[in-house]
Amino acid sequence: MKKPIFIGAVACGKTTLCQRLLGQAIAYKKTQVVEFYKHNRMIDTPGEFMEHREYYSALTVTAVDADVIVLVQSVTDHRQTFSPGFGSMFPKDKIGIVTKIDLAEDPADIDWAVDQLKAAGASQIFCVSAKTNTGMTAITDYLEITEA
Repeated sequence: MKKPIFIGAVACGKTTLCQRLLGQAIAYKKTQVVEFYKHNRMIDTPGEFMEHREYYSALTVTAVDADVIVLVQSVTDHRQTFSPGFGSMFPKDKIGIVTKIDLAEDPADIDWAVDQLKAAGASQIFCVSAKTNTGMTAITDYLEITEA
């Protein structure tokens, strides 16, 4: 299993994504601190780390332990969360995940989120809905998750 670190804005779906990937019941839980799942094989970060530049150092230090950087962008959040080239601060593989695609009001919303992740440095993009389980198999396969 590749060890991912999930980075994104508050309420973009990082924790829900972790819960779905691990086969857990989906329940709202505000991430207050860095959390490690599946015996330290999955890292979930608070959205505030992404939204406030003064916490970027916490992201870079925590990411040292990860195998892959996962940049997460909700289709419902139209803020430019990631600056262009954001991922270049991490010398690791970077992927992007567009979340909440079931809530897209227009296909252009998904395209916008994909463009944001590409500009941030994601080399591969996955579009998912953890709620409906759409697209989750592709992420599970990429991360080599064999059991929940």
